[in-house]
Amino acid sequence: MKAVCWMGKSSMETRTVPDPELINPHDAIIKVTRTAICGSDLHLYDGFIPTMESGDIMGHEFMGLVEEVGPEVANLKRGDRVVVPFTIACGNCIFCKKKFWAACDNTNPNAHLMEKAYGYSGAGLFGYSHMMGGYAGGQAQYVRVPFANVGPLKIENDLPDEKVLFLSDIFPTGYMAAENAQIQPGDTVAVWGCGPVGQFAIASAFMLGAARVIAIDRFQERLALARSLGAITVDYSEEDVSVLTALKDLTGGVGPDSCIDAVGLEAHSNELQGVYDVVKTALFMETDRPSVLRQAIQAVRKGGTLSIPGVYGGLLDKVPFGAAFGKGITMKMGQTNMHNYMKPLLERVEKGQIDPSYIISHRITLEQAPEMYKVWRDKKEKVTKIVIDPWA
Repeated sequence: MKAVCWMGKSSMETRTVPDPELINPHDAIIKVTRTAICGSDLHLYDGFIPTMESGDIMGHEFMGLVEEVGPEVANLKRGDRVVVPFTIACGNCIFCKKKFWAACDNTNPNAHLMEKAYGYSGAGLFGYSHMMGGYAGGQAQYVRVPFANVGPLKIENDLPDEKVLFLSDIFPTGYMAAENAQIQPGDTVAVWGCGPVGQFAIASAFMLGAARVIAIDRFQERLALARSLGAITVDYSEEDVSVLTALKDLTGGVGPDSCIDAVGLEAHSNELQGVYDVVKTALFMETDRPSVLRQAIQAVRKGGTLSIPGVYGGLLDKVPFGAAFGKGITMKMGQTNMHNYMKPLLERVEKGQIDPSYIISHRITLEQAPEMYKVWRDKKEKVTKIVIDPWA
């Protein structure tokens, strides 16, 4: 079969690789009908996530048709149409039973690698390094799905793939970010980063009762999408624009009730701290560029909430934790507990409350994927979301 493979930092290739096979009795083989490149895949492309190996198959956003199931998979049969969550959960450990699926104790066969780096291990993830399980991803024609009796969500309607594909990651991730922001009716919410997760965080914040959402980015196509959802936008790349000043002006000097950092470890900044972070990461003196996190802590109102769906990978410098303590803010973050959100969000799509396909800008083949990684990383061609048809 064909698959998009990581071959080294800033190097992807579409290669012919062996078809996946059932390994465990709870496995299923899925024929992928649609997959996508996630913004967090760019962290792998840029070499920020360790323990990738040449030839690893990329991709954790995918859906398709059940091709084959193991003897312990009783809920699926050949031909079923499914969306697969990017986190792999066993359904039986203490964390799964607490609905904290992203912390599953049983699905990362390389837990020792993650424990060495972080002191703990979370759930295994598709296509996201050996530290996180070493599972082949879904930017391919077929994929093996472990614990298939727990994760995949059956799609039993005639909605096109593009309207349900994003239940695999970015829609639930944006929704959980808004939920973690503890939004009350009438609140003002600030969202940094108007990429795919930021877009769904904005849409979800309105669903959860926000009166105003202030969206912050530097790319006009993303800001335009945010405005189409009803957000007020701030372009931080404009001359003389200070995000902190803008947020104070828009909130009577109080600050947003909630702030959502949908950017994570590769933040850009026009301020001195941006140069500082670039230099320190180049010298391996810090691993992440946390300028958005710093701003969000400074911006949120006293007693407010900071939600962090953006991925962070390691060690952060100059985070104003004293301000966070002094203001008494609540911080909530983490990988998405996908299994809590997929079905209720599917119901919202079925009822026509949201059409997630609005963010798609590019539809491509597997052969075009390596070049499109570079295009998206370099923010060219007004990319907002890339969807792949593996059979085109």
